[in-house]
Amino acid sequence: MLNNAKPLLKKLSLKTQNIKYIYKEFRIYDFGSYALNRLTPKKGYSILENIAYGLAARHRFDLYRTASPRANRPLMVFVHGGAWSHGDKKDYRFVGEAFAKEGFDVVIINYNLAPQHIFPKYIDDLSLALNYLDLHQNKLNISTENVVLMGHSAGAFNVMSAVYHPQTYDIRCKMNIKALVGLAGPYHFDYKGDPLCADAFNQEEPYQNVMPYYFVEPNEIQHYLFIAENDKIVHLNNAIDFDQKLKELGNHSEMVIIPKTGHVTLMGSVSSIFSRFYRTKSEIMKVLDQVV
Repeated sequence: MLNNAKPLLKKLSLKTQNIKYIYKEFRIYDFGSYALNRLTPKKGYSILENIAYGLAARHRFDLYRTASPRANRPLMVFVHGGAWSHGDKKDYRFVGEAFAKEGFDVVIINYNLAPQHIFPKYIDDLSLALNYLDLHQNKLNISTENVVLMGHSAGAFNVMSAVYHPQTYDIRCKMNIKALVGLAGPYHFDYKGDPLCADAFNQEEPYQNVMPYYFVEPNEIQHYLFIAENDKIVHLNNAIDFDQKLKELGNHSEMVIIPKTGHVTLMGSVSSIFSRFYRTKSEIMKVLDQVV
């Protein structure tokens, strides 16, 4: 009996080690983002903080307004990751600075988190934020004529799900979304019993009723799926499957693999401090320059 149990014990041991690795990496990222933000340049942009887009405590966003004087500046809306249970907009000042200096107005949103809230609450919140931005663009001195949605990890899932979802969201600026940029996003996976994100979804709901992969429809949006070469958290098949589904329906899609990055360092590498050592930001700007 003991011999029969050995393979199971080995499997459980490997799973436990993987969980420990994942949480260790998230803790490193918390510390890393704090350091990045302390070192992020403060010049070349302005910040409006904690703007309410809804009634909940986490219905808040920060707006990084570029110093660029041109009209109809492109608007980037960034959604953070954290397995839908972790993360805060204040940790991503380096993202706001990195793209505000490139001529974007950048909005970084907070949204309600698991386990108190489960899917589709995160997508409801993103839809609410986008409609607020569209309704108040004159007051905020922004434009929603050219919108880019970008997210990392769970945030990448959120931005794709805002467009590809079992229910159609009434997003006022939907026709103005020029690009969806996913960084290490999970677009096609079974969350049942997943130790990292099981609390973020209804475990009785089949993943086929949730994943954006199953709700792709034809449109003119440009899709860019960025992949960390050494990602140990989100499997490569998420991007491969999603890319294939988009192309099957005639949509534009490109996969971009970034060397020397992991799931977390892919995000940190867009920082102005590190972007010279990695291709992440330059590749993002290369594709966005074609779009907006």
